[in-house]
This record gives sequence, C-alpha cells and structure tokens, in this order.
Amino acid sequence: MIVAIAMTTGIQAEKVWEMEPLKLQVPEMKPELVQITEDPIVFDFEEMAPEPKMDFDFFKQKTNPDVKPYKVMDDLTFVGIPIFAAGWAIKGDKAMFRVNDENGKKNTQLLTDFKTSIDDYTQYFGPALTVGLKLGGYEGRSDWPRFAASAAMSYGIMAALVNGIKYTAKEMRPDGSTANSWPSGHTATSFVGATILHKEYGLTRSPWFSVAGYGVATATGVMRVLNNRHWVSDVLSGAGIGIMSTELAYALSDVFFKGKGLLRNDLVGDINNPSFFSISMGLGLGGKNIGFDANDVVNKEAFEAVGYVFDGDDEDNNLGINFRAATVVDAEGAYFINKYVGFGGRLRVRAMSAKSFGQYADISSEAMLTGWDEITAVYSLIGTPVSESDLIAGGSPVDEVGGIVRSDHLTEFTGSAGIYFNIPLCSQLALGTKLLVGRSITQELDIDGYAKGHVKNINYQLQLQNGDIVGGTMDKPVSTGQTYDTQWNYMTLGANNSTSWGTGISLTYRYKSNFAWKLFLDYDLTEKTYTLNYDPYGYLRDGLTKPSYDIIKMLTEDPMFNGMELSKRKNMHYFTLGASFAINF
Repeated sequence: MIVAIAMTTGIQAEKVWEMEPLKLQVPEMKPELVQITEDPIVFDFEEMAPEPKMDFDFFKQKTNPDVKPYKVMDDLTFVGIPIFAAGWAIKGDKAMFRVNDENGKKNTQLLTDFKTSIDDYTQYFGPALTVGLKLGGYEGRSDWPRFAASAAMSYGIMAALVNGIKYTAKEMRPDGSTANSWPSGHTATSFVGATILHKEYGLTRSPWFSVAGYGVATATGVMRVLNNRHWVSDVLSGAGIGIMSTELAYALSDVFFKGKGLLRNDLVGDINNPSFFSISMGLGLGGKNIGFDANDVVNKEAFEAVGYVFDGDDEDNNLGINFRAATVVDAEGAYFINKYVGFGGRLRVRAMSAKSFGQYADISSEAMLTGWDEITAVYSLIGTPVSESDLIAGGSPVDEVGGIVRSDHLTEFTGSAGIYFNIPLCSQLALGTKLLVGRSITQELDIDGYAKGHVKNINYQLQLQNGDIVGGTMDKPVSTGQTYDTQWNYMTLGANNSTSWGTGISLTYRYKSNFAWKLFLDYDLTEKTYTLNYDPYGYLRDGLTKPSYDIIKMLTEDPMFNGMELSKRKNMHYFTLGASFAINF
C-alpha cells in the first residue's frame, strides 16, 4: 500500500514538471459612453448650513470669512436724483379751485371721502421685516453694529433733507391743513426702509425681498395722494430722497467699517439675461382735458327750448373737466428667449385727479338757490307774480349745502401683453422697446351733493281749459315743520371699457447682475366714450313735498330737473415718464 502511494506521487510529480507555465491575459479595454440612471449627488451648501438661530448679539461684531469688502461706488446708483428732480419739476401743477371751503380753506383741492391710515404703518414695512429677519438669525449683508449704523445714518440724512426742504419751501397740502407738503415724509421714510431691505436681503438673499420692499413703498406714496395729504410732486421727491439717503449712508458705512461686520456678498446672476420683473412709478402727461361742447349734450333740443345757452368758451362755465398730471404705477415683466426678443405683460394704474371742474365746482347755497328761478317763473305763468326775494324771504328749503367728493380721480386700470425688444449697448446699459395691446377699465370720478333744511310745501289751484292753464292761484312756500338731510349724485364722470395700444422706449442701467434701474417714456392710445352726469337740483326732491316738486317740474318743463347728461367719444393720448426698479431672473 505504501509502495503504491509512493509510485503514484512520483508519477504526478513528473506531470507537474511537464506542465506549461500559466499566462496572465489582460482583457482589451475600450472607452464607451454609459448613461447614468441615478441622479448625481449634488451638495447644497445652503441647506447643509446650520439652521438659523435667534440673534440678539446687538453689540458683538462678526465678520464671515471670504466676504469681499464693498467699495464706495459699488452701490451708489444716483437714481434718486432724477426721481427727486421729477417731483421738483412738476411742483407748480397744483389745483386752483374751491369746492369745500370749510374752515376757511380756499383754493385747495377737493376734500375727498377716501380716508385710510394704512400708510401710517406701511412706511415702516422695510425696517420691520429687516429687523425681524435678523432677530430670527437669517443673515443678511451686515452684522448688528454695522446694520444699526447704516440704518441710523439713512434715517438721519433723510430727516434732515425732508424737514429742511419742507419748512423752507412751505408748500400747502392738498387738504389745506398745513404748509409743509413738499416733499412727502411718509414716502421718504418708506423708501429708506425699502432700500435698507434691498441692500441687506434683496442683494444678498433673494431679489424678491427688494420687490416686496419697493412695492409697499410705492403703495404708501400712492395712498398719500389718495388721502389728499400730498401732491404727486411730493411723493416723487420723497421717494428720491429716501433712496439717495440710504445709498449715501451705506457708502459711508463702507468707508468707516471697511470689511468688518460683513456677513454676505451680493448674489451673482447672468449678466446677459434681459428677462425681468419690475415695479414703476411715473408721471402721466397728455390727455389732461376731457371737454364737452353743446353737441355732446344728450337731449340738447329740450334744453335750448327753455332758454339754456351753452358757452364752451367761458372757462368758468365750460362743460369739461381739466386734470392734473396723472400718477402712474406699474407692475411689468417679460421673459426673453434670447438677448433681443421676449414676451411679457404690464399691469398699469393711472389716476388723474381733477384740476378744474368749471361750473360743476360751485356747490354753494347761492348756486343751489337758482332753483327758485324756476319756481318764480311758475308763479308768473299762472298769474300770481312773486319775486325770488319774496320766496327766499319766506324761507329757503336749504339751510346747509355742499359737496362730498367720493373720488376726485378718474382712474384707469389697464392690463396689456405683447412683445419686448432689448438692444444691449454694453454690459450694464441697454435700450428697450415694446409693442403692447390690452384692455382698459375706468373707475369714475364722483361728487355727491348734500343738503339740509326744512321741507317746504306749496298750495296751489289751477284752472285748466283743453289741457292748458288759464288761471289759478299758488301760495308762497311754507314750512311743513319737517326737516330733511339728503345726499344725491351731484356729478359723475366715467367711461366705457376699451382696447388700449401701447409702446415705449427705456434705458436700463444694470448696476448688479440681478438688479437694474430703468428710465422710460411710454405712449398709450385708447378710444373711450366719456359720459358726464350733472344734477344740480337733486336737493329739491327732498326739500319740497312730492306734490309741490311734481307741479314745479311739470309746469317749468325744465329738463334740468332730471339732470343733464353729456356724452363724447374721444381718442386719449397718454405719455408716461417714469422710473422702474427691476430684478433680472
């Protein structure tokens, strides 16, 4: 057995020596494109950062590494200067008429019924949001000490400029209350806050912070006009001062602090992308008169039959309404498919406030008593002569009369869409134009009359023959012992909805990759049918008993007892000069 095993082992050993050596074969490698089926791993360092923590280190200075210090000229756009100058240029465009002379207020704008106190709070939107974000630990441009210094200087410079100009210029407010109208302090305060929010978070975190800040600031300025506290010129100059003050303050901080106290640098976007969203405020020019003549009077023959004379050349008795330069506010945006062509749209609000109402402005007891002219004629008609002085001596039905202005603005809301064009001049400047078509909706101008007094009654007996009055008696008006307090539609001016065509030219200055300022001049054309309704004798419907009113109306055959209506179709040519704050996306 042992011998057999040994012999077998020897034979196997001989076979091993006879075997060929092993050879290592390397496979041929060929490059091939392979599609990755799984999403690649992307590191979002913003999300990987620690969660924001409440920050109450008001006096501790912090500087994040790798934050590039700002240079003085980095953020100075000087855009506030032309905005301020635009307000100064139109300062003389004031209303010079009187409707409500309450408390001796002469030659002032109408006292409107629109009142809101929202603008007293929205002026602080920018700083409130900025401070809230910082307290929440959401880092912006500056730490607390640098932010506090920049904000304090912004408001200090603004306050010095606004108050220095206010009490030097001594412009009367539209409501006649005080002589410190120009420039608007509320608007300046609001634009300081908006610019602080823009610099701290709009430039470093998201441009939509800037849109929110400047949008609320613009709304604040518009409300100051609607509240009858400021002229358009006051608001424009206030906005310019607010922007200029903040830009100057932040430039001073860049000098004093240098690179200390900086937490974030500006966002960087595609400098070649012209797609944008903007908010604008502008001055409306053109289309400042809506005049009517005798041919525009509906049922003109009936008026002429009773002796009415239409004198359109007499400014005090014209049938039209003149307007001041309009306030224009826009929201506009466009997406560009390349550097040159894009598609977008615009929402525009254009408010024209009345400058002169002509004969419609004279809402007074003297004017209202002209209704007694008609009553005098009736007495003469039936053979009971009586003078107007006799009627007034017997007691006018009017003790108090005046006007309540529901809206002294003719406001147009226009939504448009179309094609936009961009012509780059260099990396920071570009020319633009557009072709738009849209729909215009008009909100009417509205004045109500109000009157108080004692209701009068007129006893009469008429003798008729074949339907004609051949005699009779009519007593003088006597009081019924009842009082009345009435309001009625004294005057309204409105227009139909219409198609609007628009174009314009703009100059864009992109001072950051994501932000730009635009100066623009737009032209819009729309054809509207304007309708004016005028009812000066509405108070008589309540000032006389119904039988007395009916007999006076019947015997005079005066169509004015039903009011006067005028209608005119007119092409309105609007020019708008303004400035836009735009973000590029």
